[in-house]
Amino acid sequence: MGRSRIVAEAGGAAVLAVLERGSGDRDATAMAVRYLLQLLADAAPGNTLEVRVPPFGAVQCVEGPNHTRGTPPNVIEMDAETWVALATGTLGWAAAVSADRVSASGSRASLDGMLPLEWNAGQ
Repeated sequence: MGRSRIVAEAGGAAVLAVLERGSGDRDATAMAVRYLLQLLADAAPGNTLEVRVPPFGAVQCVEGPNHTRGTPPNVIEMDAETWVALATGTLGWAAAVSADRVSASGSRASLDGMLPLEWNAGQ
């Protein structure tokens, strides 16, 4: 059985709440992060790159060489605030990397050109 999906109305409302009020509401932050990760995986299916936003979630995405065991060779990790900002376009990829807000390892560890994501504001 597959993972349950976050519906656009609920996910979009959570993203909007985090954008308006910050990441102080853990439940809204968790849903916003997971919803935006879900959208990334939908937009760039595959398992060449793993995007991690601890402690809320991680997805594998981007077509290319597959890995079968252990940590993927291409990993991006960041905090929830950075992920929401990148995914919604309030922070650019190059700015996040140069400010050390993103940890990226591997030759394909980049989200440049994949963000911002199209998301529903839940209204």
